[in-house]
Amino acid sequence: MKNYYYVTANTAVGFVNLLPSNLERIQQIFRLKHSSQTVKAKILKDIITKYEATYEVEVLKSALGEHYLDGVVIPEKGLAFLNDSIIPDDMREGIELDLNRFTQDISVRKEKLEENFIHYTEKAYKHLETGLRIHDDLEEIYIKEMNFKRADEIADTFIQEVLEGQSKKDQGGHEYHRLFGTTTVDGPVNVVPHITEKLSCVFYVKGRAGTGKSTFMKKVASACIEYGYDTEIYHCSFDPNSIDMVLVPDLDFCIFDSTDPHEFFPTREGEVVIDLYEETVKPGTDEKYAGEINKINDHYKSYMKKSVAELKKAGKYLETLEQQFSCTEQERKEIIHFIEQQL
Repeated sequence: MKNYYYVTANTAVGFVNLLPSNLERIQQIFRLKHSSQTVKAKILKDIITKYEATYEVEVLKSALGEHYLDGVVIPEKGLAFLNDSIIPDDMREGIELDLNRFTQDISVRKEKLEENFIHYTEKAYKHLETGLRIHDDLEEIYIKEMNFKRADEIADTFIQEVLEGQSKKDQGGHEYHRLFGTTTVDGPVNVVPHITEKLSCVFYVKGRAGTGKSTFMKKVASACIEYGYDTEIYHCSFDPNSIDMVLVPDLDFCIFDSTDPHEFFPTREGEVVIDLYEETVKPGTDEKYAGEINKINDHYKSYMKKSVAELKKAGKYLETLEQQFSCTEQERKEIIHFIEQQL
């Protein structure tokens, strides 16, 4: 069985990497080294195929786009296979597997292509940063019309209900920091349906910018961790200081920000909407500020579109760089055989 999530993202504060917290309790780490992102993705896919029938496999999707992967984690075996490009400089753990030894390609550095890839990626980050600053103006509209006391009451009641009958454990739970999507060459992407489909209870948090969705979820996460439950905290890939989802596997529930660009609606029993706009914001606020809201929305979304356009340009240069590499079926088999010998 496969579980998908992201640990890297293209955000308004630049490239974000949340890998380390996801390696807790992993005893053996393999760093896949190769000049090609495509080759590393193919080997990671072969590893998934090898293990998915027997073990629960966590697939780390890539902020570079759908054709690439950041890694594979197999918690039951305490194993992680990671694309070396996402491993932080201060992380020393792991066995390096140099895949260049098995492939026939001779890597030719194409510095201009690499420079262009970095240039357009950085331009995308600048547009996301500008978009976030504009988005903050939207939050201000709703904050001044919000009942914060009511928001606190909703959070407290929810926490009481999800933890009702649960005993507090001797030690706090572990925090896994992740993302359920990001902005890529393919536009805003997410794996929310994949994450939620396995859970009995899913809470869809509706609302507007600044209506306390992230604060609500941070409170839920803190309470569950304090009770000793391992908790998956999914950050917003636009503003990674905000939280978009909290999932507690042992309690079989998640709560997530179900608004654009990851808006969904309940389709089965056990799925519930929590509308913080309806519950905490003065009625008629949307109508009162409609002109201003529409103007800000259009403005910030225009920068989101610009960021995607720049990422697409960067993606074209990456594709060109990748064309010099290949990996035959036989080479892939030899690599997997070599990996098996290291286990």
